[in-house]
Amino acid sequence: MTGLAIVIYLNQYSPQPRERDYAFAGSFYAFAIWIGYGVIFLAETLGRWMKANLALIISLVLGLITVGVMAQQGWDDHDRSGRYTALAMAENYLNSCAPNSILFTNGDNDTFPLWYAQEVEKIRTDVRVVNLSLLNMDWYIDQMTRKAYDSDPVPFSMTREKYRQGNHDVTYLIEDPSFKDKYVDIRQLFRIINTDESKLKMNPDGGNGLYDYFPTRKFYLPSDSAELIRSGAVPACYAGRIEDLSWEIKREGIEKANLMILDLLATNNWKRPVYFVVSTGAETYIGLDKYLHQEGLTYRLLPVRAGVNEGELGDVNTLVMYDNLMNKFRFGGLNNPKVYLDETNLHMVMNIRSVYARLVTALLAEGKKDSARKVIEHCLDEMPDKTIPYDYFVVSLADGFYKTGDVKKANEISQKLISGSTEKLAYYFSFPDKDLKDMEIPMQESLFTLQRIGVCTKNARQEDLAKLADQNLTKYYDLYINKVYRPE
Repeated sequence: MTGLAIVIYLNQYSPQPRERDYAFAGSFYAFAIWIGYGVIFLAETLGRWMKANLALIISLVLGLITVGVMAQQGWDDHDRSGRYTALAMAENYLNSCAPNSILFTNGDNDTFPLWYAQEVEKIRTDVRVVNLSLLNMDWYIDQMTRKAYDSDPVPFSMTREKYRQGNHDVTYLIEDPSFKDKYVDIRQLFRIINTDESKLKMNPDGGNGLYDYFPTRKFYLPSDSAELIRSGAVPACYAGRIEDLSWEIKREGIEKANLMILDLLATNNWKRPVYFVVSTGAETYIGLDKYLHQEGLTYRLLPVRAGVNEGELGDVNTLVMYDNLMNKFRFGGLNNPKVYLDETNLHMVMNIRSVYARLVTALLAEGKKDSARKVIEHCLDEMPDKTIPYDYFVVSLADGFYKTGDVKKANEISQKLISGSTEKLAYYFSFPDKDLKDMEIPMQESLFTLQRIGVCTKNARQEDLAKLADQNLTKYYDLYINKVYRPE
């Protein structure tokens, strides 16, 4: 019942986002009990031909060998000793926020460790962590309206009657022709909700049901630039760039969690800094993308339009982000070769490296080569190739070294990236053709790495490395097209 039956009952799809051993804990207990019964049976059986004490000793030794083999086989990929990456990442998320902030998170991995860090380690208890997956629930909104640790209640204007389950679960966005091409003050909409919400309810089918709606998809929030600078709500480096927030939500409707974000914007008046973790999807930002500014593992929402960065979200506050990454970030043993890093940790490293790479790119754009060099060296020291093999996001670091004039260091990284990607592709294509489709995503990552490092080395006039990268890319891209790629 705890083994095969639970497999059938859960019917877990593949792949799972994480290891699910805990779902089968009952079967492990049952298996351990049967090992114990086996030892007793073996002792009784051997006792027919030898002394009882000797039979018991032999049975215990055989039983311990059985358990020992299980430990020996499973120890290396379950050993977490010396690994404190979860706490380090939680600390990094929290330290990417200004004092007394509100931080919107989304998934398990960017929420649970933060709760632990605040509850047990008492780290950055001034930051209010708000999980958007839970913010659709009235009981969770109740918690947010209460003080927690050193964090004041989240400033929502809606009363419990307005956000209880069954009310405002979904708010439809139906544009009124009279508001065409106009932006509506978000504060006015919440004044209506809190005074006479019947004005924002509709009954399109003539039945008994009423539906919540906003008569627009375009919103704005006025900004007092002088007051925002005076109070410190907006960093002084953005003086002269402050504007009214204006955005469009390009959807048919929004969930309660999104509505509560809008309520916060309407009520907060920029008194508390508002952040989103970088690991959330674009839909989380409800059209506010152009006002996001990266300060570490978070984006800060400000009434300052971000510059256009191709392929990147928002822009970078290099002054704050440099201080956070160089002085506040912790890594929990990532540079220790004796620490086992599982797949989840390796993916996490990709995210951190991408953050460092983006800061390097921003610093170089500002002409700060010395700072960019220090950031690259710090990143490679804390997450070296010997513990976490170089990946796609290290290409930007190699490119940074080329641009800072550190050609030798850049060439060493480029060579490792070419060799590593080529070895991975050779390994993938060693499998039978029928199995290759299952490895398409890591194949694409290695191909992209070769393509990018080829461009990078070519731009840096490192012709030998560029030629090597292009040769390997051509070879394995042809194999990919012929054996794996299946256009829809």
